[in-house]
Amino acid sequence: MLKLMDLLNEDLLNESVFDKSILKCVFMAGGPGSGKSYVVKELFGIPTERAVTTKNDMKVVNSDTEFEHLISKYGLDTAGWETIDIDQWPDEVLMVATGEDSKGNKLDPDEVSVREKAKGITKRRLKGYTEGRLGVIIDGTGHNYAKIKSEKKKMEHMGYDCYMVVVNTSLDVAKSRNQTRVRALPEDILEKSWQDVQDNLGKFQTLFRANFKIIDNSKFLSIKAAQAKFSKIMGDGIDKFVSKPVKNTIGKTWIKNQKKLVKNKKRFS
Repeated sequence: MLKLMDLLNEDLLNESVFDKSILKCVFMAGGPGSGKSYVVKELFGIPTERAVTTKNDMKVVNSDTEFEHLISKYGLDTAGWETIDIDQWPDEVLMVATGEDSKGNKLDPDEVSVREKAKGITKRRLKGYTEGRLGVIIDGTGHNYAKIKSEKKKMEHMGYDCYMVVVNTSLDVAKSRNQTRVRALPEDILEKSWQDVQDNLGKFQTLFRANFKIIDNSKFLSIKAAQAKFSKIMGDGIDKFVSKPVKNTIGKTWIKNQKKLVKNKKRFS
């Protein structure tokens, strides 16, 4: 028994079982040009673009953030390619970013693409957070309903309560914002992604029921107006969701058992 207790990571237990956002998962969705990254930053009080912890101790998981970091690490952000559309990227940049050559042929398996590496890092990061049942924000586009439904089911099987926030805009606003992006998407891809999100709104609302909120981000608000809007949204829904006791029965059992382990470790230490 003593040996088992010695193997427990007390720091991890203290961070997770007593964490104020324990076993809470928020799915973020929004197509290109929705301003989702800005909304996430303002909603959850994320201090910098690379930060992964919010003001309420939730961990942000976003493969795009890892992708940006790896692009910079590979030195590709200094090549000037990021200012032009993807269909105009130099072959050597496209190969690294996609894992395919200009003809669509897959590269050698050892030459894993930056995007795939980013997804791998994101997957491992999420696994680490959920092993401690820490609160997480899974940041994505929301164009793939089946994927989010599957991820929600996995999180619930681990004991998580789940919530969803969709950042939405009109198509015209999305197109306008896309033009100011460092890497603007081709318009046909943007339109398809935007439409996919629109088509999924009703499905998401049914899937998440009361734990679902749509944020209209079509207007260009002043800093003061944006802060007021996001503070109200947090107070009306997300803060309450995060601060409430866990409802998931699997999660309740996990918390109960972890608290016993912490108590026993203190007894034997």
